Amino acid sequence: MSENNKELSGEFSNDFYDSDMEYAVPDHMGKTLKRLWKSVDDQHKRLMVVLVSVIFYTLFSVAAPLYSAYIVDLLWSSIKEAAANKTAFRVTWINGGRDIFCLLMIYAATAVFYTLQSYLMSSFAERLSLRLRTEISGKLNRLPLSYFDRNKPGAVLSRATNDLDKMSEALQSGILKLLMAAGMVTGSLVIMFRFSAILTLIFLFFMGAALYSTKLFAAKTLKYAMIRQQRMSSVTALVEESYSGRVIVKSFNQETNSSLRIHEATKELAEASKKADFIVNAINPAIRLINRFGQIIIAVTAGWMLIKGRLTVGVFQAFFQYVNQSAEPLTELAYMVNTMQSALASLERIYEMLDEEEIARDPEKPAVVNGAEGNVEFQNVQFGYSPDNLLMRGISFSARPGQKIAIVGSTGAGKTTLINLLMRFYEVNGGRILLDGQDTKMMTRENLRSNFGMVLQDTWLFEGTIAENIAYGRPDASRSEIIAAAKAARVDFFVRTMPHGYDTILSNDAENISVGQRQLLTIARVVLCNPAVLILDEATSSVDTRTEMEIGKAMKALMRDRTSFVIAHRLSTIMDADLILVMKNGDIIEQGNHRSLIKAKGAYADLYYSQFA
Repeated sequence: MSENNKELSGEFSNDFYDSDMEYAVPDHMGKTLKRLWKSVDDQHKRLMVVLVSVIFYTLFSVAAPLYSAYIVDLLWSSIKEAAANKTAFRVTWINGGRDIFCLLMIYAATAVFYTLQSYLMSSFAERLSLRLRTEISGKLNRLPLSYFDRNKPGAVLSRATNDLDKMSEALQSGILKLLMAAGMVTGSLVIMFRFSAILTLIFLFFMGAALYSTKLFAAKTLKYAMIRQQRMSSVTALVEESYSGRVIVKSFNQETNSSLRIHEATKELAEASKKADFIVNAINPAIRLINRFGQIIIAVTAGWMLIKGRLTVGVFQAFFQYVNQSAEPLTELAYMVNTMQSALASLERIYEMLDEEEIARDPEKPAVVNGAEGNVEFQNVQFGYSPDNLLMRGISFSARPGQKIAIVGSTGAGKTTLINLLMRFYEVNGGRILLDGQDTKMMTRENLRSNFGMVLQDTWLFEGTIAENIAYGRPDASRSEIIAAAKAARVDFFVRTMPHGYDTILSNDAENISVGQRQLLTIARVVLCNPAVLILDEATSSVDTRTEMEIGKAMKALMRDRTSFVIAHRLSTIMDADLILVMKNGDIIEQGNHRSLIKAKGAYADLYYSQFA
């Protein structure tokens, strides 16, 4: 029951009662372990070396106190003999020196095997983590959009980050600690019983009391840790909300109320933290008190046995070495079992994601369409997010090269879904989509999408220079080509007003430029790619009227001789479309040009007159 027992030390307590630790249990532990063994098939020899190293480390660690008992008894006999003969006591090579050197070699061997297994396991966990990260990275690119529709972004990120980190940390040290603890406790208890069954039973009694007390504290601590984590989440959410909505907060004069909400949340967090920290800090004195009682009773009993001649001096000191040596692993076993279970549960969630159904593979002998003319045809297309619940039934229309196809309808009508099917972000359940007469399902996704350029309503810019963002689709583009694309998108002027022009660094959210300017950059990105077919999803929704007019001129020049699909809410932008598709509940309920649809006095006419009433 060592004072240095990690369970009883502050460091161990903080790790053991970390509020982020989730003691989850895998649903299929055996299956997960088999899968793990396959995942490390290239490291089986390494694990065998680690296992052998752990065995020798345990043997030397258990043997050291036993051999020290022999040395102490030998030296004690020599001291008594020298005292009886009234001669000077000396340690020579023959008389104790050789034995002390052997003990030193045992300790050195223990250190060598410990270092070896720690090094091998450290690289083992990192290699496994690298392999799984690589698999996850590839898997994310092969997952269909339906997977991301079903799972929240936080859950997906958690698999790729938190679960993987937790698994790596646990395996890096957990397996070693588990094996060493099991071997050390077993070996130490065997020798301790051999020395004295009475002293060993006393030790086990107090260790049981310490473990039971720890369990009681743990239940309370986990409860308060969970409350603290909830309070912390609330504070984080409020701070994020206040920061992201700072303009709205100020414009409605709600600074005081916002501050009060955060203040109340931080007070609740402080109260929860106070209780959790008290329980954590109260464990050490309580367990140490039990520890001290045990040590005192063992010391008194062992001293009495020493006086009675039932113990030697060497055995007396060796027994306390075993007490210190087995107490830490014994209390650590329960913690490591929980940690390993949590790691396996994280690993199981990672494997579940890796086993998710992937997008259909590209055909082995695909059809190839380069520089498409722009013939697009939907032939009786059917689609549903689940086969039993179809959203689209019998969608048919055709677009000839150079035509402007407008898609209109209320929110949720299926406009974006139609585009997603065209780009093969989703696979159709029936019918065909043709590009220049080729079934898009028979093309590779890379070849298909290379013929399209998309400008979405939600702009996305990455952290990098303006030039790099424009050249995202064509990283090899020259600076003159980038500038030409920027001019065509009416973005060149404002770029030149930036401190470093095209070399200006944009942050991840591009907050150093306006929303409209971000939209212009995404348009320039498509212009640079010079695609055969354009897809515009309310591309001018975030710009002012004058800029919209300028972009409209650029778009007309860009769309000339190109098939264009335009999702629009403002009908004024698509009145010149060659074909207008009116969608409702996933179906095309009307199609034609503006004039014919107005004459039909149907859904499009109602929508048009409602906007221009």
